[in-house]
Amino acid sequence: MIEGSCCCKAVKFQLSCEPSVMGTCHCSRCRKAGASTIVFVKKESLTWIEGKENVVLYKPETPYKYGRCFCGICGTSLGEILSEDESFPVAANALDTQISLKNQFHEFVSEKPAWYEICDNAPQSEGHPEPT
Repeated sequence: MIEGSCCCKAVKFQLSCEPSVMGTCHCSRCRKAGASTIVFVKKESLTWIEGKENVVLYKPETPYKYGRCFCGICGTSLGEILSEDESFPVAANALDTQISLKNQFHEFVSEKPAWYEICDNAPQSEGHPEPT
């Protein structure tokens, strides 16, 4: 089991299997949300332990469609943990258990701040990566 939580531990969840992909988004929205590195999890692998009611969803204005979830108490970014999609991103920073995944892509590097240096060899794209 992979355990995850927010900073204050008001939100706790488990994953029954390791996420499938890890990547870093450099867009201004992900940076502002405090969750640039994400892991993709399968909906059926997520079990809520406690605190789902403490998760707050920020719904963006058009043209953006993806909401961002946060702990309503401490503000920890949780990615799209309330998504109803079959697979969705969760903020890697919310995972408490070590996982074997390494960063597999960098997206929106065109929006990356000049002070941030990418220090791995993962593929980079100006926007969303091309599907493989």
